[in-house]
Formats: sequence, C-alpha cells, structure tokens
Amino acid sequence: MTTALWYLVVMVLVAAVVFLLASVLFGRGEELPALPPGASPTRLPEHGVTAEDLRDVRFQLVVRGYKMSEVDWVLQRVGGELDELRARVAELEAQLAAAGTPAESAEPEPR
Repeated sequence: MTTALWYLVVMVLVAAVVFLLASVLFGRGEELPALPPGASPTRLPEHGVTAEDLRDVRFQLVVRGYKMSEVDWVLQRVGGELDELRARVAELEAQLAAAGTPAESAEPEPR
C-alpha cells in the first residue's frame, strides 16, 4: 500500500514540475503580449473619420461591458468631427448665399 502511495506522490510531483516548466516556456498561449495598463486597442484616423472607421471600432471588454474611457474617447472624436463638418457646411452655405446662389434645402430628402 505504501509503495502505491509513493508512486502516486512522485507522479503528482513530476506532473507539477512538467506543468510549471511548460507554463514558463510557453507562457499563457497568446500570440502577442498583453497590452500594458492604460493602453487601448481602439484606433481611429487622425482626421476624416468615416462610417467604415466607426464600423471597425472595437472596444476592450471589461467586467461590466466596454471600457468607458475608450467609448468616451471615440464619442468625443466623432463629436468633434461632426462639429467641424457642420461648421464647414454652414460656412459654405454662407458663401453661397453671399454669392447670390440660393442654397439647397437644409432638410435632406427622405429615402
């Protein structure tokens, strides 16, 4: 009985050593190292955000959903782009009005 117990103890120890060596050599099985704290995989172009860019945005998952700081950053960027575009449209409409060309209706046609 004691011989079987010794075999069992030795097998458990060998398995533990093999597991630890494999863990150290192969890591967690990731292709890339983990992101450092505070880093984000969320990417947007510097200027000229398009609808395709927004469709491709992926947020880092956390315990209760998406990482709030990333979502806030994307919303701030898109809001800034939208404000710039609306200001540019207003500027161009003002130039058209000053030139005497009637601007088209501000309401888009229904699809």
